Amino acid sequence: MNTLKQLLDDSALTPYWMIVVWILLIWPLIMFRHRIQKMPKAGTGSGDGIGNGQTIGAREEQDDYFATVNMPFGLLAVLADGISGLSGGRVASTAAVHTFVKEFRELERFPDPPEFFGDAAMNANGEIMNQLHGVQGGTTLVAALIRSSMLYWGAVGDSLLFVYRGGILIPVNHKHTLENTLQEQYLSGEITESEALGNPQRKTLVNYLGSENFRSMELAEEPFQLYKGDKIMLCSDGVYNTLTEMEMETILSRPLSPYDAAQAMIDLIEEKRLVHQDNATVIIVERRW
Repeated sequence: MNTLKQLLDDSALTPYWMIVVWILLIWPLIMFRHRIQKMPKAGTGSGDGIGNGQTIGAREEQDDYFATVNMPFGLLAVLADGISGLSGGRVASTAAVHTFVKEFRELERFPDPPEFFGDAAMNANGEIMNQLHGVQGGTTLVAALIRSSMLYWGAVGDSLLFVYRGGILIPVNHKHTLENTLQEQYLSGEITESEALGNPQRKTLVNYLGSENFRSMELAEEPFQLYKGDKIMLCSDGVYNTLTEMEMETILSRPLSPYDAAQAMIDLIEEKRLVHQDNATVIIVERRW
């Protein structure tokens, strides 16, 4: 009877043994790679119904910054758009989002929303001022807290929060720009329509983080009731200034994951190839429970 050594030495059988040994060695690696490929990639969202998309547009650098944090007691989504005309825009947006995320991660339970937004905004404003060291900079910020079926939000600047429901995109917060002030003055009869529409400064921000004059965010007066299938969308002005409401609603109406819907919006923005395309960022959260 041949020994194992004799079998291995047999030139006719050696190739078969080599195949068996190769399979035993390589199979665990194949399975490991398969598991890694099945894991959700960073930023794509997974079973929690979260997705995002971003493009630098025609700008030289990306001044938008964003994050989502899913804790056992609730979810935070936050998006900041650094003011492109100021040299410290990128620093401001990054510092603002990092501050909100840090304070949310330190919580042990769902916070009182007005208190959380108020404290985080003031701390973010202080952190931005410290990091800028006198350099001009500032950022918009929109943040959403979600617990069960309730949406709470805070905003400053002109980044927007929407809820998509039943084919309709519902605007939730307001833009803090001179344009809104001019509109109020027109409606009250203080100025004419042409004066309101013709003001060259109408898109100027009147409230943002990174300013000594910052006082507070716009806060939800009461929580927004969510239903299964609702899609919560946070976006910078590079999104809503490029895409029409109908275009956004069409994408959100499709049976796409939040990540795929966000990417579809970014793809459409890039397809338009606008000469002065701003940074564009979108976060989409779908309520699946």
